[in-house]
Amino acid sequence: MTMSAGWYLRRLSQMGPREVGGRVGDAVRKRRWRSARPNCPSVIGARFTAVLPAEAIAAIPPAAAKRVIAEADRLMYGHVEYFGVVRDDLTDPDWWSDPKTGRRAPWGYAFDVPYRNEDAVGDIKQIWELSRHQYLSVLATGYAITGNERYAERVAEHLRSWWTANPPLRGAHWISGIELGIRLLSWVWIRRLLDSWPGAAGLFEDNPVALKQIWHHQRWLAAFPSRGSSANNHVIAEAAGQFAAACAFGWFPSSARWRAESLRSLERHLHSNTFDSGLNRELATEYHGLVLELGLAAVAEADAAAVPVPASIRLVLLRMTDALAAIVDSRLRPPRQGDADDGHGLVVDGAGTDRWASLLATGDAVFGRLAWWPTITGTDVRTPLLAALIQPYSKSETAPAVTRPTSRPAHFADAGMTILRGPEKIWCRCDGGPHGFLSIAAHAHADALSVEVRHDGVDVLADPGTFCYHGQPQWRQYFRSTLGHNSLQLDGVDQSVSGGPFLWTRQARSRVLVADTSDEEVGRWCAEHDGYPGSVHRRRVKLTAASQELRVVDEVRGPHRAVQLAFHLGPAIAADLVGSRAVLTWARDSENRSAVLDLPGQLSWRAHRGETDPPLGWYSAGFGRKEPATTLIGTGFVDGAEGFITVLRFRG
Repeated sequence: MTMSAGWYLRRLSQMGPREVGGRVGDAVRKRRWRSARPNCPSVIGARFTAVLPAEAIAAIPPAAAKRVIAEADRLMYGHVEYFGVVRDDLTDPDWWSDPKTGRRAPWGYAFDVPYRNEDAVGDIKQIWELSRHQYLSVLATGYAITGNERYAERVAEHLRSWWTANPPLRGAHWISGIELGIRLLSWVWIRRLLDSWPGAAGLFEDNPVALKQIWHHQRWLAAFPSRGSSANNHVIAEAAGQFAAACAFGWFPSSARWRAESLRSLERHLHSNTFDSGLNRELATEYHGLVLELGLAAVAEADAAAVPVPASIRLVLLRMTDALAAIVDSRLRPPRQGDADDGHGLVVDGAGTDRWASLLATGDAVFGRLAWWPTITGTDVRTPLLAALIQPYSKSETAPAVTRPTSRPAHFADAGMTILRGPEKIWCRCDGGPHGFLSIAAHAHADALSVEVRHDGVDVLADPGTFCYHGQPQWRQYFRSTLGHNSLQLDGVDQSVSGGPFLWTRQARSRVLVADTSDEEVGRWCAEHDGYPGSVHRRRVKLTAASQELRVVDEVRGPHRAVQLAFHLGPAIAADLVGSRAVLTWARDSENRSAVLDLPGQLSWRAHRGETDPPLGWYSAGFGRKEPATTLIGTGFVDGAEGFITVLRFRG
């Protein structure tokens, strides 16, 4: 996908004067750097001191250690999977190759690489993901646990290969700041986990090539921070990675300045990216997880280096952790909301480790769990390693006293998210919040007033997910469309207007009118949005515990218009649709479950599954992966304040 002149004009229209000025300065700097690459200053006597305490590795639970060793062995045999594409070339990887398309990114000055053009470059996320070097941090963890030097030697071989193939400012891996930031964080942990290996110093601090790479990464990040309308999770990764490197690899004349500037940026943007309630302002749950991981990793580096951290940073991370504990379902799954690209801040665990349980376990270790928190199941490697470095919140001299929730929050007014809970582990998310974050709302979906319903962790009325970013515009459009969510569409158009794959030029405004979760027997929610000029869509949701019934009432106030009402079923749900009634069946833990979905009789209902022209009836469990799932679409017309009633009844 290449960006048209119209896209550039639409993108420019969403920037303020300060951002425009900053980007002009960036453009000038990029032109100057093309021919004026400074040399890395000489470094004498560099030593790595940010090591793990001796007891940290011993604290790793056996089950978690077993998983990471199994993962390390798969990597040693060359096997890995990214975004649904299996690779078997990891014994000697081609750092510029995209295994999905077979294309290879062109060589040249980094800022000339047309990374958005899949025909010229390939799928850039496939190319970038391997070079985050998080698989190398897994191999380094395998070495730290077992002492098996073959893991360390493979890490060294691949780092030297990457450094040779990707000199500063050349090629696709020097384009995006989030990639440089996460890569630096991986290098810090690789060096830490390899500390007992005799070759560690020779690979890093005694290696002029490594020193040059570390210096140029930090210089790049200091020069080209994400700005203005793009200052979302990317700027957090940039700041966290640079801060971590400036703490752990503080060997350069500029290290103190980089450390201070990146810490200020991290503090500012953690606050601006997070609601007071603790939810991430992008309203894309996976980015809540990414930002929380990055923040915790940055605090770990600060505490390891005895660098004072502003109290507000720990406070934001505490609130984010409590918010996560509040919104997960009975199986510790958070909402599937907005974009998701499987991005992680720090990876030291093997396949099968529960990301969200891991984050809550770390939160328990650092902040302390509250009485209402869900039971944390599973084990992980990351928690004992981070906990060995991070000073507990209660013992931090700079951490302010804070009043934490005494009961589980269910309504987050600033984020417009309400969680209704019922018996038999019924969980329902109602969305009445802002469309997205900043003027472009890059990771938002056109999902105002959508609902997401689960039964014991199984998606019943599902948020279909994301699937892709670049290269497949019809799929990108579908997965973030109004029809692609459990909401109501008028006249065949989205509630919010897209100007590009990460750009919205008009955003629906929602407001929550009722969010009553105080009664354990009946939960109520009501909200409306103005995304369709001349009409207002209002939705009411009622969850009744005794009858295990969820009632959804949609009203459209305005002129005569065509309507489509969509309900997306999870991939585990089988549906038998007769007229306006669908019988839903699924299995959970070898038990058969069922529900009845009574749909509005005024509309004509049809089931869709796995259709491609246009796309309809799909579920994406993770980035790059999709599978057929049943979508029920009701079509008809609305005139005045007509109401459509949908009732979902779970059977005992």
